[in-house]
Amino acid sequence: MHMDKNPAIPDASAGPAVYRQYAREWLRVNLPEHMRADSLAYRTPTLDECRDWEASMYDAGLAGMTWPKAYGGLGLTLREHLVVNKEVGALAMPESVSSIGKELAGPIIQTVGTEEQKQLFLPRILSMSNYWCQGFSEPDAGSDLARLRTRAVQEGDTWRINGQKIWTSGAAKAHYCLLLTRTGTVADKHRGLLMFAVPMDTPGIRVVPIKSIDGKESFAEVFFDNVVVPDSARLGAPDEGWNAAIRVLSIERATNRMYRAWRFECELRQLVAACKSDPELSKLLDDGHYQRRIGDVVGEIAALKGLVERTVDQLVAGDRIGARGSLTKLYWSECHQAFMGLALSIVSKVTPRSSALAQRARKHFTTAYLFARAETIYAGTTEVQLDIIAQRIMDLPKDIK
Repeated sequence: MHMDKNPAIPDASAGPAVYRQYAREWLRVNLPEHMRADSLAYRTPTLDECRDWEASMYDAGLAGMTWPKAYGGLGLTLREHLVVNKEVGALAMPESVSSIGKELAGPIIQTVGTEEQKQLFLPRILSMSNYWCQGFSEPDAGSDLARLRTRAVQEGDTWRINGQKIWTSGAAKAHYCLLLTRTGTVADKHRGLLMFAVPMDTPGIRVVPIKSIDGKESFAEVFFDNVVVPDSARLGAPDEGWNAAIRVLSIERATNRMYRAWRFECELRQLVAACKSDPELSKLLDDGHYQRRIGDVVGEIAALKGLVERTVDQLVAGDRIGARGSLTKLYWSECHQAFMGLALSIVSKVTPRSSALAQRARKHFTTAYLFARAETIYAGTTEVQLDIIAQRIMDLPKDIK
């Protein structure tokens, strides 16, 4: 079936099924072969290539679907967002290089930002003109934001910020930082937290890259030394930071990257195809041990799909997800980490004599395994998710003797 590389975006009244077919065909025609991780033509795309690809997706109506039209979005529903995510997940395409902006900064600005801030930031996030990083975690306050120490002191119509953030993804390329600070003391815990949109070229900001186990420098420490920003950089009221942060985290845990289950399924297809392409690896598919473990992955993917679809139904019905976002985060991170352990055990049997497809799979899944070690840490550790589930969903006491 032939399709124009730039067909008309379906009308909002067309419905999710039509939008899904449109997304499927557009992605099939336009995704470059060298950006598909399951292709022999794959090579690591550059930042500019990823930016241009995501900008083309936005131009095609495959990003910002639920954002208001006034700020560059399409004004569609979460159902269109979900069906597009299913098609994005079905292809082994690169992860977004602007996920912090699209999935965290954008939603929080829509929620607590001024009209001027919305007009300034939101269209530029969608058009890929600006990258964002998230300044939440600190050396002594990772998943426990109530312990953060970075301090903001008001001086007339400006704020002076001092402190340190760590594990800040994408800080080296970011134009803005979604920064959580404290206006009082650590003893205030959840009170007195304030969020800012801070330009990363502001004097006094220093970014120190951190090399991770996969050899990349995607994380960084960010130091704020007498950084002065105008009051117009403030997102929300001075004591609204905690509620805003919780709102961000519930969004991150419940609705971000809805394509994960479908991407895991795509990875499973890649793994099985690699095994079938090689006489030695194909024997593993007949081994009872590996059959059971692959069956477990299939079941977990199906369960995650159901969890995501139910979440969308609840949100469309007007429910607030709140603490239930922790269920999704806990489930996908634990399941995928185990899946990548299985994948590594299989591709570790690849030899120089194995098929080209098996060699490609070995590179992909070795890197994916290393990255998956962090999945039970970022966006809130497994331990924190279990605490939230126990206390806020199951209503268990904090201290059980």
